[in-house]
Amino acid sequence: MASDEGIRTLTFWDEVVDTHPLTASGQTLLPKVLTQLVARPESSCILVLHRSNIVGIVTRQDLVNVIAQRSRWTKLRLATIMTHPVITVLKSELSTVAALIQRFEHHQISHLPVINENKGLVGVIVQKELLLKANAQSAETIIEQQHQRSQLFAEITLKIRQSLQLKEILQTTVEEVQNLLQADRVLIYQVLADGTGKTISEAVQPPYPSILGIPFPEEVFPEDYQHLYAQGRILAIADVHAPESGLADCLVEFIKQWGIQSKLIVPIVHPLPPERLLDDTTNHLWGLLIAHHCRSPRQWTDFELELMQQLADQISFALSQGQMLEYLEERVNLRTVELTQANTALQQEIQDRKQVEVALRKSEEQIRLITNNLPVLIAYVDAQQRYRFNNQAYNYWLGQKPAKLYGTSIKTVAGAEHYARIQPHVRAALSGEQVTYEGDLMFKDGRYHAVSVSYIPHLEMVEPGQTTISGFFALTTDISERKAIERMKDEFIAVVSHELRTPLTSLHGSLKLIATGRLGHLSDEGQQMLTVADESTDRLVRLVNNVLDLQRIESGEVTMEACTCDTADLVEQAVDAMQTIAQEQDIEIQTQLKSLAIWADPDYIVQTLTNLISNAIKFSAPGTAITVTSQSCFDHQPLPQAINTFSQSEPELALFCVRDNGQGIPHDSLKNIFERFQQVDSSDSRKKGGTGLGLTICRKIIEQHGGTIWVESEVGVGSCFYFTVPLSSKKILQTS
Repeated sequence: MASDEGIRTLTFWDEVVDTHPLTASGQTLLPKVLTQLVARPESSCILVLHRSNIVGIVTRQDLVNVIAQRSRWTKLRLATIMTHPVITVLKSELSTVAALIQRFEHHQISHLPVINENKGLVGVIVQKELLLKANAQSAETIIEQQHQRSQLFAEITLKIRQSLQLKEILQTTVEEVQNLLQADRVLIYQVLADGTGKTISEAVQPPYPSILGIPFPEEVFPEDYQHLYAQGRILAIADVHAPESGLADCLVEFIKQWGIQSKLIVPIVHPLPPERLLDDTTNHLWGLLIAHHCRSPRQWTDFELELMQQLADQISFALSQGQMLEYLEERVNLRTVELTQANTALQQEIQDRKQVEVALRKSEEQIRLITNNLPVLIAYVDAQQRYRFNNQAYNYWLGQKPAKLYGTSIKTVAGAEHYARIQPHVRAALSGEQVTYEGDLMFKDGRYHAVSVSYIPHLEMVEPGQTTISGFFALTTDISERKAIERMKDEFIAVVSHELRTPLTSLHGSLKLIATGRLGHLSDEGQQMLTVADESTDRLVRLVNNVLDLQRIESGEVTMEACTCDTADLVEQAVDAMQTIAQEQDIEIQTQLKSLAIWADPDYIVQTLTNLISNAIKFSAPGTAITVTSQSCFDHQPLPQAINTFSQSEPELALFCVRDNGQGIPHDSLKNIFERFQQVDSSDSRKKGGTGLGLTICRKIIEQHGGTIWVESEVGVGSCFYFTVPLSSKKILQTS
């Protein structure tokens, strides 16, 4: 829009020209003039005419001043107070409001009569009315411009919301700006990272050439210019050829090929990508919004500058939104991939869990089927001593249904009296110790049954290296039949042993007497048979004696006479007793003794040592050595496995050890080696004269003394038999 269009040409005369002004003769008296003014309140002046020509003018204010200053104003005539000569304007000279305002200001007048070519009065223009009209036209122009700008912004904003396609938004912008400013060319120039650039959107009027897509070298837009524009510089050049434009001759010559006469350049400052906003807060010049006028030089108005600046901000916003959209799309795509992978993994996990659940259900059904059909009471008790599982044997044996037992405490089910007996075992299991004990339990038939009960702690790993006890498994087995068989066996063995002992003693004595030769000499073959019979009888006598000894110890018929004994003396007695047999087998017995006072029955301790040394001799190869030691438990380093967990505050135990270098004992036989008739190799034991009861008797003797006996062995290396006995300060010998 050209600058001379700021105030439009005057066309509506009825709005600014009073075509019926008040007129009068110079001889008219003032009172008559006042009467006319009262009748015409809208008139602000009276024109004085002579023969239809204007010779003077009197304003309403002139009359007011005369009336206020002169007392005889009623006698005055209009000619005495009129202003002359009068400034007039030809009707043909009326051009623009701006020109008329200029005339008013130049002549310092408030009314301007309009005359025709014959100097006849046409009307009068009042300065006040003219200014009001000019202001109204100016406001109307501004409102129209603002409306156009708002409409353009609304359209661009709508484009942004509808498409979010940057190319379409930029093209709409240049087309609308070109139409609004009536410019010959409007373009958007993008600055590339290497300093070069190109036009990416353009709206151009023919016949002017297009610049779209043409690359421009860095010299056209040097780096120092980029910094200025990045800081918000706006460049408005009315005439590129004018010296005050500041353009170099080479640049003027360069832009001449596109017919540019004037140009307006506004920077498009683009925010940095989201990932760089925290690291760099400097402005980034993305490009330029440029308007060219090619027909003639053009003075750019403030409105046009403001419009271009706001449009550049809109483009920057569109770029930011597009970049954010691209960033969000990238994040969404990345997140979609992650979620897809996670969903796939989750589906696989769900499928795996379903398969595991099916397998667990099948396994649980199988386990429940197995447990319900086992002739054993099986239960799981939690840390609060409440039943969480019971098999059907509880219903078969005790008449208690598993469903009713669930969640019930052991004390409620067992009763106060029975719970008091098993409470120590329950506490031990909940502390992490595996417990096995025997007792009596009343079944639903009203009879007591002997049972063996095992508590197995349930350990759960909380974190690596740390476990917690969440409960224990309880297994109860009916051992009534086994106990009955054991009683029958013990009674049978006792009876048989008593019945066999006397004739065996007599037979053994007779064989010994015959072997002396007093009753005659036998042939070599007979002597050999006599020797075999004597050895077999001797073994049988020892077996019967061992059976009787074991039976007496278990039945409580043996009373052990405890006293203070010296461990070294007891070992020496046992070694002396076995020295002859050891020499016959070419076995050396070595001792490492420490004198300790123990509270024990010396005969039974010597018997235990003798049995252990005898076994060591039997299973050691000729030319080897046996070591017998006695010492305090904690003088033995490293500690044996069985007492490795003893407290250092309890050293009141003497430790005996019989070590050999024999064939050793397999690991799976160590737990049963002290049971009745348990032999590692039966054929070998028979050859060496073993009865299978010696170690059992040793265990019974040591347990009667309140001690512990065990073995540590390695096949092919040898065995170490250990047992402990309390020191004399700890008199806990068990007597029956």
